[in-house]
Amino acid sequence: MRFTSAIVAGLFVAQAALAADHAAIKRPLNLPASVDLSYKIDARQRGFGLSGEAQVSWRLSGDKYVLTETTRAFLLGRILEHRSEGAIDAFGIAPHTFYEKRFRKDPWTTTFDRKSGTITFTESKEQYPLKGGEQDRSTATWQLLSVARATPEKFTPGSEWNFFVAGRRDAEPWVFKVVGQESVRIGTGDVLAVHLTKAPPADSKDQTVDLWLAPSMDWLPVRLRFTDDNGDFVDQVLVKSTRR
Repeated sequence: MRFTSAIVAGLFVAQAALAADHAAIKRPLNLPASVDLSYKIDARQRGFGLSGEAQVSWRLSGDKYVLTETTRAFLLGRILEHRSEGAIDAFGIAPHTFYEKRFRKDPWTTTFDRKSGTITFTESKEQYPLKGGEQDRSTATWQLLSVARATPEKFTPGSEWNFFVAGRRDAEPWVFKVVGQESVRIGTGDVLAVHLTKAPPADSKDQTVDLWLAPSMDWLPVRLRFTDDNGDFVDQVLVKSTRR
C-alpha cells in the first residue's frame, strides 16, 4: 500500500511538473469588437431539470478587456457569475483576474500576476509560471474564436488547438478538436457553425466542453454545452447578439 501510494504521489508530481512546463504559444489573432450575447439555458443538475438564461458581455477598449458571464435559473435567480479582466498583449487575451461566484457558495479568484510571473489561486497554494498565452475558463473560448477569425482556413475537421487554462484550484492544458460543420437553431433561425470539443485530460473528472462557433457571425459562440462525468449538463443556445 505504501509503495502504491508512493507511485500515485509520484504521478501527481510528474503531472504537475508537465503542466508547469507548458509552452508559450503565439498565434495570429483577430479579436472581436464589443458585444452582448443572450442565451437560453437547458440543464440537468443532480437529476433535476433546469431552465434559464445567460448573459455574456465582451468589452474591448484599446489594450484592455472585460468579460462577464451571468447565468440565471428560473425560480432560483442568479446561480453563476464569472468576471475576467485584463489586457491584450502579443499573445492575445492576457487575464489579470478571474472571479467566480456560484449559488450559495463563497466566491473565489484566480490571479495572473504579471509582475511576479505567476498564476495563483485563493482556493489552493498551487502556482504556475506565466509564459504567455495562458487563459482562464472564460477567456479560453474568446482566445480560440479570435484565432479562428484570423486563420479560418486552418479550422478543418481533426485540427487541434491547445491552450493552458487556469481554473479554481489549478491549471491544465485544454485541447479543442474540430469535429466539423453543423447547423444550429438559434433565436434568429438556423446558422452553420464549426463544432469543437474539449475532452477532459485522462484520469480527470473535469467537464467535457462542446462549442459551436459561427463563421457568418464573426465566429461568435452560438451554442455551448458543458457535460460532467456523471451526465449532468448545461446547454446554452444563442438567442440574440448586440454590438456595443
